[in-house]
Amino acid sequence: MTWVLRFNATRPADGRRVERTVAIALVSECPSESAAWQRVNDLHLHDTINKQQDYRGRPITFEKLAAHYAAQELGQQDEAIDPKSHTTIAGYRRNLDRHILPAWGKRVALSIEPLEVERWLKNLKRDQQLANPTLDRLRRIMSLVFRCGQRYGLIPRSEESNPIRYVRCRTTSPYEALTVSPTEAYAIWARLPEPQSTLMLLCAATGLRISEALGLQWGDVDFSGRVIQVRRTWTGGKVGRPKSPASQAAVPCGPVLASYLMGWHAKTPYAAATDWVFASFRMKGKQPLTGNMLTEDYLRPSATAVGVLKPGDTTTRFGFHNLRHSLASFLVGQGTDPKTVQTLLRHADVATTLGIYAHSHSESRMTAQGDMLAAFFAPTATVQ
Repeated sequence: MTWVLRFNATRPADGRRVERTVAIALVSECPSESAAWQRVNDLHLHDTINKQQDYRGRPITFEKLAAHYAAQELGQQDEAIDPKSHTTIAGYRRNLDRHILPAWGKRVALSIEPLEVERWLKNLKRDQQLANPTLDRLRRIMSLVFRCGQRYGLIPRSEESNPIRYVRCRTTSPYEALTVSPTEAYAIWARLPEPQSTLMLLCAATGLRISEALGLQWGDVDFSGRVIQVRRTWTGGKVGRPKSPASQAAVPCGPVLASYLMGWHAKTPYAAATDWVFASFRMKGKQPLTGNMLTEDYLRPSATAVGVLKPGDTTTRFGFHNLRHSLASFLVGQGTDPKTVQTLLRHADVATTLGIYAHSHSESRMTAQGDMLAAFFAPTATVQ
C-alpha cells in the first residue's frame, strides 16, 4: 500500500487541466495521513508542483536525474565528443553513490536550494575532512546531472532550474606536495631493485605520471631519436588515454636515462616492441605492474629507510607523483623559464606551471626578497 498525492496540472500538448499523481511513501513508512502529509512537506512537493505544473506536470527526483545522467554520460561514449577516461567515470560514479545520492537522491530535483547544498558541503568538510577540491568536484557532478536533465528535456532549460549554478564553493587547497631533493631522490633510488629503480629514475627525470610510465611499451621508446612517446596510460587495471592532448607530447630521453632503460631492456624477457616496459612477471607480461603496489611495497619503504618519511607515518601522501612535483621544484630553483617547465611536464595550461612558481620553496622566495632589498639599499642608488 502506497500513499499517493494527487494534483491537477496543465498538459503541454493541448493546454487541458489533467490529474497527476506522485507516489509519496509506503504505508509501512508513514502509517497515518498526517505522516504522509509531513513527507509531502519534507520533500517540498508543494513548491515543486507549483514550479512544474506547466511543465509535464510531474516532479522528478534527483535520483532519477542521476540515473539518467549515468546512463547517458557514464557509459560507452564517443571519444571524439566526450573523452572521459575510465578512471574519471569510476570517480563520478563513486562520488554519486558515496556522497551525493544518500543526501539528495530522494529529493525532488527542483526543490533543492543552493544554500542547502552549500550547508551540506560545509558539513562534509567539517565531519569528513574533505578537501576543497573534493567538495568542488561534488558540486560540479551535481551540476552535470542537472545540465544533462535539461539537455534531454527532463527539467526546464532555464537558469533557475539548475540550482547548483548558484552554489559557492572554494576550489583551492592548502595542501603542498612533499618534494625531495636530488640527493634524497638518489638515496631512495639506490635502495630499489630492478625494475623499480629504473621506473623511479624514469619518473624523476621526465616528470611522467606513474600511469603514463606504466603504460609504456618498448615500441614507444626511441633510443636513436632519444625520445619517449606517450601514447597510453595504465591505471585501475585498464589501458586508458593520456590526460590531455598536451600529455601526449614526447618526453626527452637523455644518454643517462637511455643507458638504464637499455640495461633493463637487455634483462627483461618481455622485450618485444608491443611488450610492456614494466611488465608484471606474475601476469607473465600480459599487463604492467600496479602503481599503488609499487608505492606501498617499494617506494615508501625506501623513503622511510633514508629518512624522507618518518617510521610509521601513514598520513603523509608520498608516491611517484611526488617525483613529478620534485622535478618541477628543482627546475624552478634552477631558474628555468616557465615555458620550458610547461613543455617538459606537458601541462595543458601554463597557469598550472605558473602555480608551481607561486608555490616555490621559501628559500627561493627569501633569496628573491634579499636581492630586491640589496638593490633597494644600494649606496649608489640615486633619486632623480
